[in-house]
Amino acid sequence: MIALTLDRIAEITQTAIGGSARPDAVVDGPAIIDSRQATPGVLFAALSGERVDGHDFAAAAIQAGAVAALVSRPVDAPHLLAEGGDEGVVDALARLARYTAQELSDPRRGAERTEVIAVTGSSGKTTTKDLIAQVVSRRGPTVAPAGSFNNEIGHPLTVLRADTDTRHLVLETAARGIGHIAHLCGVAPPRIGVVLNVGSAHMGEFGDRDAIAKAKGELVESLPSASDGGVAILNADDPKVSAMASRTRARVVSYGLDEEAHVRATDVVLGGSGAPSFTLHLGGRRARVDLTLVGAHQVSNALAAAAVADELGMGIDAIAEALGAATPVSRWRMEVTEHAGATLVNDAYNANPESMRAALTTLGALAEGRRSLAVLAHMAELGEEGRAEHEKIGALVAATGVAHLIVVGEAAEGIAVGAEDLAGQGLWKGECVRVADASEAATALRERLRTGDVVIVKGSRVAALERVIDLITEGDVQ
Repeated sequence: MIALTLDRIAEITQTAIGGSARPDAVVDGPAIIDSRQATPGVLFAALSGERVDGHDFAAAAIQAGAVAALVSRPVDAPHLLAEGGDEGVVDALARLARYTAQELSDPRRGAERTEVIAVTGSSGKTTTKDLIAQVVSRRGPTVAPAGSFNNEIGHPLTVLRADTDTRHLVLETAARGIGHIAHLCGVAPPRIGVVLNVGSAHMGEFGDRDAIAKAKGELVESLPSASDGGVAILNADDPKVSAMASRTRARVVSYGLDEEAHVRATDVVLGGSGAPSFTLHLGGRRARVDLTLVGAHQVSNALAAAAVADELGMGIDAIAEALGAATPVSRWRMEVTEHAGATLVNDAYNANPESMRAALTTLGALAEGRRSLAVLAHMAELGEEGRAEHEKIGALVAATGVAHLIVVGEAAEGIAVGAEDLAGQGLWKGECVRVADASEAATALRERLRTGDVVIVKGSRVAALERVIDLITEGDVQ
């Protein structure tokens, strides 16, 4: 965060200084919402959680070095008082983040300005954000959210980690409704916006893909005009994304496997490790890229990152080298570990039909000549199409030739039905096992796991299937 006095922060956030706060005290660290993270110079924002109330920890945060607490009710500590409960505190954080982003990205700072880059899409946001951050960090200090810190709280907190040394601010924008992405872009207006795809995630909330496309397209609508440097980076392989070119004033750069894409890949090869290689094309230039990230879908993510890096002036060889050196950053996204002679792929962070298909395709590539097992939970928020989508995934499991399918929870029943339908037709000879939760799934997996096997574990966040991998690797299975 840029250094600001409390009275200036109070002015920006429309809050009142209270307690023993000194108006001239300087906040020069980030904003935090966990008092255990307090260090000298930070601003502690007190929010009311389901189990604890941040206001009860304001004094502890101050004692650990926080300059003041941003609160919605008075506390016995230096504070800035916001009206309106938690919503008022979040609004105050957003105002402070917007001021910070505008100051840092001001064109008058010239080469010292911070480039604000935003990424959205139905799937792949976090991995692509991590890729972009790793690549552009070769140019200078880069701030990006940890994991999926992409909502109305995580977004401003990420922005407030940036300071005058920050050259790139790479942000992930998510939506659970119309207007959410527009709001986030208002908090930190991006110059470069990347739209990855329009899929089925949150279909139950949006209703259909057109509504999802409308929400995702708010990012490109928020970009500056081409004359002011705005750049919209769009996936040429997704018709609903490429159609967003008509919704933006920014210059459009396309990426993908499409021959007409500005940034494209050819000669894609998926190696035995599951990591793809391809030839990267940027205009008339080309370079070979060897990724360490697992899954054919990583090619598209890498192309998006390459397009951003190219816009920032990185040479193609530097981009290719940086992409090849990139490693997984956020947990439970195609994490590959070896245990007892078996390969375990932990992709348990979340699931939707598109990411399930990508995971199963990767499983098939990794398991060539080996036995494969899949531990799958349900895909949440699919609405009326949920049952049919789960059955399609079950059919794909069978078509992939999985030896053992472990279906976790009643909500995932459609996956079992889809696989067993093909078994009934004599088209699948694998086994389908139904279990109640991650603990039972780990037990079922341990009983079937052999040396040389390849396992994929995937489901929506609420299923917490990462516990399956933890239980297997820790040996905590009865």
